[in-house]
Amino acid sequence: MCRNIKTLFNFDPPATDEEIRDAALQFVRKLSGSNKPSKRNEDAFNLAVQRIAAVAKELLVSLETNQPPRDREDEAMKARARSAQRFARQPEIVSE
Repeated sequence: MCRNIKTLFNFDPPATDEEIRDAALQFVRKLSGSNKPSKRNEDAFNLAVQRIAAVAKELLVSLETNQPPRDREDEAMKARARSAQRFARQPEIVSE
């Protein structure tokens, strides 16, 4: 799936409409295979983003959990740590 789509459920504060729309946009981009639609497909593209955002918001509002809400800053720090480890420069092997 698309790596740019972030988990939006169970955060404090809750996901904003803009975050939900951004996730919907990434999903439609992935499905359509285009970053920016042609003029001919622009209306269909935008309608899909709008509808998916609405359904995603409905989903987020209806989900339930017993887990305490996650802190956005803590999750961002964890993601940065994972990224740093993943993309850490590997030591060069020197042959003699």
